Amino acid sequence: MALKEKKKVKTLSEFSNFILRGNVIDLAVGVIIGGAFNKIVSSFVGDIVTPVLSVFSDTVSFDSLVVPLAFLNADPTPTINIGIFISTVIDFIIMGFIVFCMVKLLNNIRKRSDALLKGKAGEEETEAPTVKDCPYCFSSINIKATKCPNCTSQLE
Repeated sequence: MALKEKKKVKTLSEFSNFILRGNVIDLAVGVIIGGAFNKIVSSFVGDIVTPVLSVFSDTVSFDSLVVPLAFLNADPTPTINIGIFISTVIDFIIMGFIVFCMVKLLNNIRKRSDALLKGKAGEEETEAPTVKDCPYCFSSINIKATKCPNCTSQLE
């Protein structure tokens, strides 16, 4: 096999190892679900929130809120699309709040599972020993003993 062919095979092998790692696949799934979720939130803002807020702005859609830049004397007159920006900010706030709630929920679940695991492990660790070995005769004696009952040695 030529050196070029070996490099190609090695590169393809490295690429397949990279792609098939769990975190790359998890990231891809997250991006796809995030895109779909973004559509849901955008629809929520555009179809539910905006009409409710239109009570205060005399318009059904924020998209029609624009600031014309007439002083530029261009044809057609350029505009600043404030309404689209407001809708995007509302989308962002809702998405941020939902992500915050999800992270908070996951952190609470993680804390509870850690506490349960530590509780089980802690029970085993918190049991204080009740016996110790005599350093002279190596017999088991009560942990509070100051003198060995078997060899009568004075204990520290």
